[in-house]
Amino acid sequence: MATTQDVYYVSGSTAILAEDMGKALLAQFQDIRFREEKIPFIHTPDDARKALAHILQQSEGGQPLVFCTIMDQETRDVFNCPEVKFFDIFLNTLELLEQALGVKALREPGYSRHFTISKMNKRVDAIHFSLEHDDGTRPAEYDEAEIILVGVSRSGKTPVSIYLATHMELKAANFPLTADHLDKHELPKEIVRNSKRAVGLTCSPLYLHTIREKRYAGSTYASLANCTRELQQAKQLYQRHNLKVLNVEGRSIEEIAVQAIQAIGLTKKQRPRTRDISGRSL
Repeated sequence: MATTQDVYYVSGSTAILAEDMGKALLAQFQDIRFREEKIPFIHTPDDARKALAHILQQSEGGQPLVFCTIMDQETRDVFNCPEVKFFDIFLNTLELLEQALGVKALREPGYSRHFTISKMNKRVDAIHFSLEHDDGTRPAEYDEAEIILVGVSRSGKTPVSIYLATHMELKAANFPLTADHLDKHELPKEIVRNSKRAVGLTCSPLYLHTIREKRYAGSTYASLANCTRELQQAKQLYQRHNLKVLNVEGRSIEEIAVQAIQAIGLTKKQRPRTRDISGRSL
């Protein structure tokens, strides 16, 4: 079995989709080290031939993997040769969709960019909001937040907030529960007022202790007793204000983000909107 493998993501557009889908598949093969390269904006068969020559030269006969999202058949077919292991990410799925829907697909390269561009302002706004409302900053503006993460120190609030902004275009704020709030058994009025959009993060005392010990070994802050006390006080606050609670232990940032929006009902299906040929909502 090969321990290293060359991989190329080729596309008539940015190659972001080819790379994302290829990486998702390759992640299932943990024992192989992949050397990856992205080759975007291949518009013509001549572009494809030049790219293929580069691939073969770089791989030195090693039969690299090529993940492709090129729509034009003549251009795409250049890569479908014995010297590479070719994976057409779009074609088979697109044909099945055409059969299922009874409609021919546009088959236009880079068409998804219409939708990406239309969402760009929302994503940028969400990122700015999340950065400006990190770690309890500017709580007076929490009415604008689409989701608020609450939790004790080192419970994962900031990375999840940033993920929610960058990948889900959500305005996410996060608030740290310090001794001031825990000892007084009070949440800020801005969170109480928006409690339906707030999620309380929790975990086991041992898990929190292990995380804190990595940076503050031997401190009272990281002690198991202190972690136990803070988490118990946080739990009481969540119950008092009917906050949805999410256990973050052993979960990835992506999992926590998805489960957080599910907890407050943000994944409920919305009324579908018709789009015109430019991708604009009607």
